Amino acid sequence: MKRILAFFLLALAATPAAAYVGPGAGLSLMGALWGLILAVVTALVFLALWPLRRYRRRKRQNGSQARADPRNADSPTTRSEARAGASAVKRQSR
Repeated sequence: MKRILAFFLLALAATPAAAYVGPGAGLSLMGALWGLILAVVTALVFLALWPLRRYRRRKRQNGSQARADPRNADSPTTRSEARAGASAVKRQSR
């Protein structure tokens, strides 16, 4: 209780400082604050959209596998398999 009373007495006894803070300091503070707010909002948006992006990617991969021609067993069903096949052809031609 004594600490709180001492704090209020010191706060009431403080005199105003005769200092000038120019508009540049305020603009810098506002710019930094906007940057921080936008960074946090952007991070939250990306976190919120991550499951949707993952769902769409999985759906696209499953769709491309279902569309693969069953008669042609050598045809790649995904992009990664197509790239792996292309790199194998390059290695064989060397």
